[in-house]
Amino acid sequence: MPPAELGAAKGTALRLLGDIGRVCAAYQDVTLRSLACRRVQCDEVWAFVRAKEKNVPSDMRGKYGLGDTWTWVALDADTKSAICWLVGKRDATYAHAFFQTLVSRLAHRVQLTTDGHRAHVEAVENSFGSEVDYAMPRENLRGRARRRNY
Repeated sequence: MPPAELGAAKGTALRLLGDIGRVCAAYQDVTLRSLACRRVQCDEVWAFVRAKEKNVPSDMRGKYGLGDTWTWVALDADTKSAICWLVGKRDATYAHAFFQTLVSRLAHRVQLTTDGHRAHVEAVENSFGSEVDYAMPRENLRGRARRRNY
């Protein structure tokens, strides 16, 4: 049911959702620490807010929260638990922030797999140093995934 049918104003419902999100994020930031993960898979999911980047009106371009956005996520490959996530751009700045958060949540060395996004390599190296087994699947000529180790 829409908020109006429940007797709540849209603004009130949106503020409540924002408050709940902040409390959940704070809880998870404290609770999801020293995780005993062995294998971690990271990826990004594309979405857009209001309009795709190319269709954002010129007077609104560059405004935070409009256009293309990416949800970065790290999953424990064995339990499928979300270890951490970040919503933002798909660039080196967000890559570094994401992997710094990820490394702060882990208890020990892990096997890390990401896609071939260029920003990952430097961000993983800066965040984990040599304390990670890092691989990126890549397509070979027959279309099967092949791992490239670093």
